[in-house]
Amino acid sequence: MYLKIHPENPSQRQISRVAEHLRNDGLIIYPTDTVYAIGWSIYNTKSADRLKKIKKDNKQENNYSLICSDLSQASQFTKQMEKTTFKLLKHNLPGPFTFILPASNEVPQVYKNKKKTVGIRIPDNNIPLEIVKELGHPIMTTSLREEDEVLDYIVDPELIHEKYDKLVDVIIDGGSGNINPSTIVDCTNSAPTVVREGLGELVE
Repeated sequence: MYLKIHPENPSQRQISRVAEHLRNDGLIIYPTDTVYAIGWSIYNTKSADRLKKIKKDNKQENNYSLICSDLSQASQFTKQMEKTTFKLLKHNLPGPFTFILPASNEVPQVYKNKKKTVGIRIPDNNIPLEIVKELGHPIMTTSLREEDEVLDYIVDPELIHEKYDKLVDVIIDGGSGNINPSTIVDCTNSAPTVVREGLGELVE
């Protein structure tokens, strides 16, 4: 299914259709405030085989992040944050950042890496935020890219549709995407560390 959804004022009817596919273990491709991404319900633990057909880069296992609607929801899937960490997230989210935090027991075991951490994203884009609100829980996500490179054609939703139409359940056209990924910040140590430079200037 190919859906055009307005990024500023998403149609509730279309958002509900996407959420229903996610509830039924569907995969979606959707826009964020950085690159287009592949998403699925956090409670869909059977997506790994389908993802392998979509992504050629399988070198990093569990290289996923959680898309949350707000910090309150994010706190359910992470262990209790230090005040300084919470302030850091509050100052920078919604925004083009992925914050690595210790995962709580709410995160299904299959999505936890060896360090028991999880990436948290609250993108500055109404489409994924409204999808998560309608769904009632976060979606797991991974960037739509191959071999660690964001390819130029991935910014065009019509070209994305041509390539991935048979591999996912819903492709959302929310306008042109960005070729630059999010900035990743590791918050599991005493001081936050930028482990990948991407979009956004981190405000501490």
